[in-house]
Amino acid sequence: MSPDHQDEYPDQTGNQGEPEEAGQLPAEDEAAAPGANMNWYIVHSYSGFENKVAESLRTRAEAFGFSHRIGQILIPTEEVVELRNGKKVTSKRLVYPGYVLVQMEMDDDLWHAVKATPRVTGFLGGGNVPTPLTADEVNQILYRQQTSAERPRPKLSFEKNETVRIIEGPFTNFQGKVDEVNTERGTLRVMVTIFGRSTPVELEFLQVEKTQ
Repeated sequence: MSPDHQDEYPDQTGNQGEPEEAGQLPAEDEAAAPGANMNWYIVHSYSGFENKVAESLRTRAEAFGFSHRIGQILIPTEEVVELRNGKKVTSKRLVYPGYVLVQMEMDDDLWHAVKATPRVTGFLGGGNVPTPLTADEVNQILYRQQTSAERPRPKLSFEKNETVRIIEGPFTNFQGKVDEVNTERGTLRVMVTIFGRSTPVELEFLQVEKTQ
């Protein structure tokens, strides 16, 4: 990108807060606090190197003197639950593998500095002027983080017409076909034959297992 593009970044207003450690999300009221010329951007990194990229951004910001123009660096995670040897085990996983959220006062110099960070491939939104996240988009990320901590998501996926076996509850060992999948709630509607009649039964993901 040439110096002719120096003026491609107009004055922007957005959100600003105290810097936090990578991977931690701020409280929702902190994320919404107004700040001068800071917006949230999504930086694309090599998958598996999200934390390294966050560390490198902090280190380079201090070394090159632009730490005052970078706010929080977030790697959103969510808690998921799965069955292992018949037991429910909760673990964490990245919500957006290969992406790091960075709060910045963007201009041409900072754009170059971030893009030159090791294991960074660019900004989501492409082009020479990355698109900042809207306040609604940031709040959605915060909400997903909060709700997953309160109720971990099942680490499973199902498709309509898939055959499953019920492993928990009054219909244990019954088999049926998936009629509807509600990923947000982590529930299924399974059509089970009871007394010769096809009957819909609502079950949680962890109450069934896929048949071979």
